[in-house]
Amino acid sequence: MSADQWAVVAVAAAAAVAVGLVGLGLAWLLRRRSVRWQLTLVAVVAAASVLLGVVAAAQLMFISTHDWHVVTLVAVVSGVVSVGVALALGAAVSHWWSALHEDARALGGREPVAARVRGPAEVRALSEELASTSRRLEESRAREARLEDSRRELISWVSHDLRTPLAGMRAMTEALEDGMAPDPERYRTQIRREVDRMVRMVDDLFELSRIHAGVLRVEPETVVVGDLVSEAIAGADPVARSRSVRLGGSVEEGLAVAGDPAGLSRVVANLLMNAIRHTPADGVVEVHGRSLADWVELSVTDGCGGLDPADMERVFDVAWQGERARTPDPGAAGELRGAGLGLAIVRGIVEAHQGVVDVENVPTGAPVGCRFLVRLPLGLET
Repeated sequence: MSADQWAVVAVAAAAAVAVGLVGLGLAWLLRRRSVRWQLTLVAVVAAASVLLGVVAAAQLMFISTHDWHVVTLVAVVSGVVSVGVALALGAAVSHWWSALHEDARALGGREPVAARVRGPAEVRALSEELASTSRRLEESRAREARLEDSRRELISWVSHDLRTPLAGMRAMTEALEDGMAPDPERYRTQIRREVDRMVRMVDDLFELSRIHAGVLRVEPETVVVGDLVSEAIAGADPVARSRSVRLGGSVEEGLAVAGDPAGLSRVVANLLMNAIRHTPADGVVEVHGRSLADWVELSVTDGCGGLDPADMERVFDVAWQGERARTPDPGAAGELRGAGLGLAIVRGIVEAHQGVVDVENVPTGAPVGCRFLVRLPLGLET
């Protein structure tokens, strides 16, 4: 380039730097104002840099007076249009951010936040993230409400289930002490049975507290599913016979899973006792085990009469019993009745094994029954 051209570049650069420094100062003063002022300032700085450069070049006689007037008019018009565009864009950006601000304020409220599809990609992405967070918060609130209801029901039912046998035992012990018991041996047997039931209830509460506290640890071993099911059926068979319920099922040969033997035994035992409790006399409870790709599936099917859709969402909640929706538990409530902890413990143990548990209604002839499905991974991730 020639010397004159270098001189023009130097003059334009000096003018742009001078205007830019002033613009930075103004930007610092306006840093707490709306973004529309920031965008307007950018447009003003750009137009002012051109205008000051033209004026400086004209003063140094690099351009004629006529050319100076022409370029000045072009720069002024361009600056005015640029400022107008900047104000319009700033208003739009300010509106988008105001909408996001409203969404953020509504995030902790009860009304769900809907994703807004206006504005640039970054604004839309942030709006969608706020909507997703709102959905997760709503789900969390609903889950917390269910847990709180479950805790209240648990306290109520456990208090009732403890008060009733304690009152009965007190009456029987007083009768034994006064020598008024017509059959002392029967009274002693009944007291021991009630004590055993309360011990089981306390054990369930302790196990549930470990699950909720997150201290339940799984020491995986190779567990043969066939042996697991056979032991559970053998333990539940006397209770099933007393209620005229038949136990059956099948497990694939050689099926094994990595898990805690005691925990998995409790899972199958709880599901079996739950199925027996809600199956009417002459009904059938079946246990099946099979492999599904990288999973092992255990299913326990009963003749409970089915579950309502609303009850299916609560069946694994703490203290849920659902006696109104299922076949009533006749007669032998003393042996089988619990505080609604068994299925909650099942879910906790299965999830500790990185598995999933679910329930569905299935036709088992007459009446309709329930099928509880437990899916466990073949190997646990550590």
